[in-house]
Amino acid sequence: MNFSAEKASRKWPVGAFRRGGAAMVTAAVLLCLGMQGGPAEAARRAPSFPWDDLFGTRPQRPHKAVRRSAVPLPKPRPAQAPAATHAPAAAHAPAATEPEPPAAETQSPAAPADAAKPAEPQLSACRQALTDEIAIAPSIPDIHGAGGCGGEDLVRLEAIVLADKRKVAVKPAAILRCKMAAAVADWVRTDIAPLAQSLGGGISNLDNFDSFECRGRNRVAGAQLSEHGRANALDVRALGLANGKSISLTDRSVPRALRETVLHSVCARFSTVLGPGSDWYHEDHIHLDLIDRRNNYRICQWNVYDPLPEVAPLLPAERPEQAPPREVAAKSDASKTDASRADQGNADHGRASDGKPDAARSHDAAAPDRSAETKPQPTKKRRQSRRF
Repeated sequence: MNFSAEKASRKWPVGAFRRGGAAMVTAAVLLCLGMQGGPAEAARRAPSFPWDDLFGTRPQRPHKAVRRSAVPLPKPRPAQAPAATHAPAAAHAPAATEPEPPAAETQSPAAPADAAKPAEPQLSACRQALTDEIAIAPSIPDIHGAGGCGGEDLVRLEAIVLADKRKVAVKPAAILRCKMAAAVADWVRTDIAPLAQSLGGGISNLDNFDSFECRGRNRVAGAQLSEHGRANALDVRALGLANGKSISLTDRSVPRALRETVLHSVCARFSTVLGPGSDWYHEDHIHLDLIDRRNNYRICQWNVYDPLPEVAPLLPAERPEQAPPREVAAKSDASKTDASRADQGNADHGRASDGKPDAARSHDAAAPDRSAETKPQPTKKRRQSRRF
C-alpha cells in the first residue's frame, strides 16, 4: 500500500483531512502486523480504535435479547353501557387522559356493513314532499351552464299521478326545478283533472311545448336570460283527453268558458302567464313560470278571444222581392240639362228629338222664335267661358 503522511498532506491540504489520512495509514500498518502474528496475537496487541469493526478484525458481540413486556389493553366497552360524554377541554391534559383502545376493538361487532359508505346528500323539503304518489319526477344532477343557465334541485317531470292513481303523461318529459314541478303537478291534480272529467273521460297527457333551454327571452340574441334557462318555466300547448281528443288552449273554436276557466286557474298559481294578445311570440301556447318579483308582483296577459263564425259572409245577401223600393234623391236642374243634351246627341239623325222630320224642323226654324225674345241674351263673358 503506497500511503505516507507526506503524500497525504499533498492530497488533502485541509487539516481535518490530513489528520484523517494519517490515522488511516496507522491503521493499515497495525493491520499488517496483526496478520503476521496470527489472529489471536493481533487481537491482543492491536489497540482498540473506533474503526476496528470496519476492517473485521474484532468479532461481533452478540446482542442481548430484548424482553418485550406485555402492555395491558383496556377491556372493550359493554354494549349496555351508557354513551360516553366528552370531558371539557381543560380535562384533556396528557397526564389525565387514558390510553384509547385500538380501532378494531372499539368497533362494535353488531355494526352494519354499510356504515362505511359516504352519507347521501340531504334532500330538500320540496324533494321530500314530491313523492311518487304525486308525480313521477326523478332527481337529476345540478346544471351549471354558461351565462347563469341551469339550477339546483332539478327533476325530470315524466308524469303526474292523480288521486285515483291514474297517470297524466308529460310529453315530452320536462326538466324543471322542484318547486316548478310541484306547482304544475298541483295545478293538474286540483284544477285540470276535474275540468277534463266532464269533457271526455278525464285528462291523459299534457302537451309540453318547451321546458329547460339555455336561451334568452323569446329566443332573441343578447336578451335577458329567460326563465326557461333557469329551468323555472313551462310552455303548455294543449291538453290530451282520454277519448283521444286534444284541447288547444289557444284555439278559438274551443268554448270560451273553458278557456276562461283555465285562465283563472293558472293566473292564481303562477307568477307569469303569457298567451295570445301578450306578444306574437305566445300566440300558439301558454307560458307559465314562477319568477320572484318585488312585492310578489304578477303578470297575467292572455286574451281569450271570441269564437269565429261558422261561415264567414263573403258577399252581401240578395235583396228580397218584398223589400220596399230604394229611395232615390231628386236630380238638380244642372243634371237635368246635362241629361237632355246627352239624349239629343244620341238621337237619330233622320228625326229631331221631338219626332218631326227635317223639313218640318226647318219650317219651324224659319218661323220667328218667340221664346228667344223672352230669354235673356247671354253675355260676352259666358260666351268666352263656353269656348273653353
